[in-house]
Amino acid sequence: MNRTEFIIATAVILFVAFVLGWFAHWLVNRLFRVAQSEMGELDRMAQQLHEAEEQRDQAIEYYQQKESEISNQLAQTEAELRAAMDGLRDARQETEELRAQLDRAART
Repeated sequence: MNRTEFIIATAVILFVAFVLGWFAHWLVNRLFRVAQSEMGELDRMAQQLHEAEEQRDQAIEYYQQKESEISNQLAQTEAELRAAMDGLRDARQETEELRAQLDRAART
């Protein structure tokens, strides 16, 4: 095989590869091309997804706000409980002191 035949064979092989690549590209585009009606459907689905994400974000924000409010109420209730328990402890201690005074007064 001389130089000219080699160049022609290489050119033919490259041309055939080009034609096969172009045909494969055309075939893939033909098989997987999205129709306009499907594009409209995809746009509608994208819009619905966007709206759903916004609703999810609003719901998360709402529940975080509620959680914060409930945490504050819990903290207030615990503070009131501690104050009531301290008052009860003081009242019991005072009651014990008064009983002790009454017992001493009754013995005398």
